Amino acid sequence: MPWDDWQILMGGGGIFLLLGIGAILWGRHEERRYYDSIPTTRVDVREFLERSPFRPEPGALKIGGWIAIAVGLLLLLAGGAWWLWG
Repeated sequence: MPWDDWQILMGGGGIFLLLGIGAILWGRHEERRYYDSIPTTRVDVREFLERSPFRPEPGALKIGGWIAIAVGLLLLLAGGAWWLWG
């Protein structure tokens, strides 16, 4: 690999890190919005049983965010190691 490949690894790691943080924040926002809508509005039970209208699953967003952060950190570490010892 050429010398400048560490920049690609670190750039990809930074992008994954930002996407992971964004997914976690989006998941928290969706979870808060979903649970705040239950007591304040009078809705049909069908909405909560059939999940209609469709909303992104907050748990999946948060788990995906943590996975993206882990991948981003690994890429950042690999890029940093390549830069230092490459």
